Amino acid sequence: MPDFITVVSGLPRSGTSLMMQMLSAGGLPALTDDLRQADESNPRGYFEFEPVKRLRTDRGWLDQARGRAVKIIHVLLRELPTDGTYQYRVILMKRPMEEILASQRAMLKRQGKPSADEAMLAKIYASQLAQVEEWLGSQSAFSFLPVEYHRVLKEPREVAVEIDGFLGGGLEVEAMMQVVDPTLHRERL
Repeated sequence: MPDFITVVSGLPRSGTSLMMQMLSAGGLPALTDDLRQADESNPRGYFEFEPVKRLRTDRGWLDQARGRAVKIIHVLLRELPTDGTYQYRVILMKRPMEEILASQRAMLKRQGKPSADEAMLAKIYASQLAQVEEWLGSQSAFSFLPVEYHRVLKEPREVAVEIDGFLGGGLEVEAMMQVVDPTLHRERL
C-alpha cells in the first residue's frame, strides 16, 4: 500500500467519478461513503467522501486517505496540508469546457434546478483551473498528472498504463480498462 494519498480532482463533470471507478477496479481502495447515490447523471455512482467538503475546517480524516484514492474538487486542493505530513499524487481530469457546461446543464435540468450563467461560469472555471495547475506545480508535497477525459475514452489501455506508472505500479490495468464505457459519454462537442 503506497504511503501517499492519491487525489482525483478536476472541474465538476470532468470525469472524476470515472477515474475513481478505474482506480478502484485496478485495486486501489477508494475512500468513499456512498452517501450520494448513483443517479441518471452518474449511473455508476459519485465516489464521494462527505468529510472532503469540510476540508477547510476538518482535516482529521486525511490519515484514512493514505494508500487510497479520494476525490477532491479542484478548489479544495489548496486546503490540503503542504507541510510534509502527507505526500499527494493528483490525477487532474481535464475535459473541454463546452462539454463540462453541457453536462452540468443536463444534470441541473434532471434535478429541476436552474442553469447558471454559463459564459461567466466558463471564465471562472478556466481561471480556477489555471491557478490550481500553477499552484500544484509549485508544491513539493504534490505530483500531478493531467488526464484528458477524451483520451480515457479513446485510449483506455494507454491511460491506465500511464496512471499505473504515475502511482508506482501494481494496479490491474486490464480491470481499469474494463470500466471505461464510452456509451456513458452523453454530452459531446
